[in-house]
This record gives sequence, structure tokens and C-alpha cells, in this order.
Amino acid sequence: MSIDPSNVQEGQQPNNMLTNRQGHPITNNQNIRTVGNRGPATLENYDFIEKISHFDRERVPERVVHARGAGAHGIFEAYGTLGDEPISKYTRAKLFQEKGKITPLFVRFSTVIHGTHSPETLRDPRGFAVKFYTEDGNWDLVGNNLKIFFIRDAMKFPDMVHAFKPDPITNLQDGERFFDFCSNSPETFHMVTFVYSPWGIPANYRMMQGSGVNTYRWVNSEGQAVLVKYHWEPKQGIKNLTQKEASEIQATNFNHATQDLYQAIERGDYPEWELLVQIMSDEEHLELDFDPLDDTKLWPNDQFPWLPVGKMTLNRNPEDYFTEVEQAAFGVGVLVDGLDFSDDKMLQGRTFSYSDTQRHRAGANYLQLPINAPKKQVATNQRGGLMQYKVDLAPGQNPHINYEPSILGGLQEDKQPGKEHTPYIQGNLVRQSIDRNNNTKQAGETFRNFEAWEKDELLSNLIGDLSRSDRRIQDKMIALAEEADAEYGRRLREGLERASNEGSSQKNLGNKNGDKAPEQAVEKGHEAEPY
Repeated sequence: MSIDPSNVQEGQQPNNMLTNRQGHPITNNQNIRTVGNRGPATLENYDFIEKISHFDRERVPERVVHARGAGAHGIFEAYGTLGDEPISKYTRAKLFQEKGKITPLFVRFSTVIHGTHSPETLRDPRGFAVKFYTEDGNWDLVGNNLKIFFIRDAMKFPDMVHAFKPDPITNLQDGERFFDFCSNSPETFHMVTFVYSPWGIPANYRMMQGSGVNTYRWVNSEGQAVLVKYHWEPKQGIKNLTQKEASEIQATNFNHATQDLYQAIERGDYPEWELLVQIMSDEEHLELDFDPLDDTKLWPNDQFPWLPVGKMTLNRNPEDYFTEVEQAAFGVGVLVDGLDFSDDKMLQGRTFSYSDTQRHRAGANYLQLPINAPKKQVATNQRGGLMQYKVDLAPGQNPHINYEPSILGGLQEDKQPGKEHTPYIQGNLVRQSIDRNNNTKQAGETFRNFEAWEKDELLSNLIGDLSRSDRRIQDKMIALAEEADAEYGRRLREGLERASNEGSSQKNLGNKNGDKAPEQAVEKGHEAEPY
């Protein structure tokens, strides 16, 4: 590329010339400085030390879950209504109020259990996290492609992830560990039914649903609240894969979903999702056979219909993957005025965990990174911390005052917009499960709603992974399936009996017919001479 000398100021190198982070020109990027051309090297290799020490730190700690991700920028267009009613009746959140109001956003899709460069065809829930840059600050709607979760209490979250992650000794995912946890946590059975069906492998990110999973509250200007659940419905339609189809794709491309999203946006085929919500009054709803705060349950849409509130369009790819997608940090507790927490036990626990893990991963000042920073003025009394690169001062603020209250020109409290929601709380402090567990009923309903091929696929996948587990674990899983649906239980029992007679030794999760792979690699490997 030719350089226009008129664009280069005196004393500056052209703007495409290599420098270090100090702005110093790099004149030799091929050789370190040595005593003679054979070495040894000297300690004062500043350019080399800067280059290699930064390289050594190019990767922030991998997310414990949701490590592999793809992302894109876009917009949210509000409808201004909830069904046929003004949305202001239910929430005063500004981004929803006006028909046609545009809010910029960033989305990160992900797989949950597997590592940064794992195949995108693996059986796993998919993360679906949206950061809205609203005029009131950021709102993070953090969820999954599936509308329920494995557990209903955050106390069990670390154990759940440990059971699903690789064995700490062998570093292999072990189906027996997975089913050991699930069979002894009956509330997981509904999610297991979804994950082992074709819904456990979406065809790509563009053609999958999304859900906030947790139950939230909406609050209007009068301080009145309703319970709410969020659902993203893809305008592109929904597509899932069988295990055989996923394995065939993985054999040729294990980045297919990231590639699909990037190329669709690049060619102008912008993916769209409609945001729909379900609402119900903020009560215990004893007429239901489940607690509406239970994340393992679906709210029946015949009783609580899905009502559209807006549309999301993804229209711009990241300019740099690490800066935007990898450093994007989400938290379920990031809400704006008009949106509020419910007493959902998973939501309460995740509200701490998500923001805490971002501070560990990307540092105390991760919200100063452009991808995470709100698109409005920020003014805080927070100071210091790893990688702070600016102070959040307001115009005219006295920089000596980093506390509140003060009469010396420090920051002042803002006014409360609308009436604050003040729910009435009464009860003893206890460590107890919710009253209406009903762990398997909805799993049975889900099974009966599956098409025949989906049932076949579910049972094939489930039997394949469960067949090498301890018999006691198998019996517990069969009992859950029988409780959910007679056909489900019968077919699972018969399939496990057949698998037992065939004598497969497979234990690794999702590693169908792969237990002989290490031995086959030795047998099929081609000998070579050392060089």
C-alpha cells in the first residue's frame, strides 16, 4: 500500500508503521539483540521483552462455563406494547416504551460446558447473552437456548458443573459422573430430556431459540410488579441436529456455528429474533402444580401466552474477536430501572456469581473496557484496581472527593424514578426446597410432545451415554423416566438391557462408539522414522 506523505506529520512515522505500546518505532522485528549473531542474548532486549511478555498474557482466564463463544453487534427495536396493551402498564423500563425506539446491543452465543476451541457440534446447552446499551445504562439479559435449567437452587451449581466437566483425574468427561449427579438430583430430569433430544444440538446460533430462563419482575411507575419470563424466537426458523448429523459436520468443521453467524452478517443476511414475554401476577400461584420461580419448569403458554415486545437484529460483526467477544462480560444482576429481581433462588445466586467471575477473569475494571462500558456518562467513587485506565469523574466533580455524602463537590445521589417496588416479605429463615417440586411431570409432557423421530433420537442418545453407568444409577434414571411417562420408562429400560447384553465399555459423554478410538489410533497409525 502506498503512503501519502502529506498525511504524515513531521517527526511521526506513517500510520501503518509498527510500534511498541510506548509508541516507539520497531525497526527490526526479526531478530533479538545478541552478543554476536549466535548469542547469547542480552537482558535489555526491551522490544522483545515487551512483545513476548504481552504474548504470554494474551489469554485471560477461560470462562469456567460458556468458554466457547461467538458474538455480534446489533439493535433492538421496541414495539411500545405488550400484546394489545401499552407496555407502560407493566414496566417503566425506557427501552420498551416507544414504538420504534432503537437500542444498540451486543450478543454472545456460546456452548456451556466445553472449552474455548471445542467443537460447536457437541451436545450441550447454548448460552444466549444480550447486552443492551440503554439510555439508563446496561441491561444484560443472560440465558440459554433452552427455556429451563438443570437445577432450581444456586447452592448446587458448583457441584452440577463439576459433575459435567471432565474427571479431575483422567481429564475425560464421564457419563457415569454426569448421571450420578442427575439421578440423585431428580429436578434435572426435565433438562436431561431436552438435552438428549435433538434440542441438545442446535443447527447453528441463528436458528436457535433463546430464553432468560430465570424469573424476573417488571415494575411500573406506580411501583406495581408482575413476574416475567423472556423468550427469543428466531425469525430464521428453528433447526436442530441428530447426533449422526452433528458427527458428520464435526468431521469436516468444528467451527461451523461461528462461521455461519459471521458469514450471514457479512453477506447482509442479518439474523433477527423477536422478544416475547410471559407475565403473571407476583404471587405464589397455588393453583399451579409447580412454583413459578422454579427454573426447571416451563410456564404453560395456554395460561400465560407469549406476548411480543420488540425485535433484535444483528447487523455488524466484531472488528476484533478478543477485544469484543472474549472480553465481553455479562451478569444476570445487570438491570435497569423498571426491571427487577424476583425471589428465584437461581437468579439470586447467579446475580453474585456472574459479576464476581468477571472481576476474577478480566479484572476489577472490566467495565471500563469499551465492549462492556455503558454508552452514557459514568461517574463513580470507585478507584484503583488492576488495569484501571481512567477515573469515572463527572463534569465539574471535585477530584479530591471519592466518597459520598459530601458538601465539597463530590457526587450526589440521583432521584428515584417512579415509585420503588417494595414487596412484602415474611417468614422464617430456613434451608429448604420449594413446596411443589413435581420433578418429572413436565418431562413427561415434553416427551409426549416430541415427534416420533425426536423420541427415537432422545432414547438412542440417552441409552448410549447411560449404558455404562453403575446399575444403581441406571435404575434411578429408569425410575424417573417411568414416573414421567410409561413409554419413556419402558423404552429406556429395554434399551439399557440390550446395551448391557452387547457389552459396550463406553463411558465418555457423547463419545458414541468411540471407546475403541485409542486402540484404533495405534493400529491404524503409520510408522515413521525419526528425523
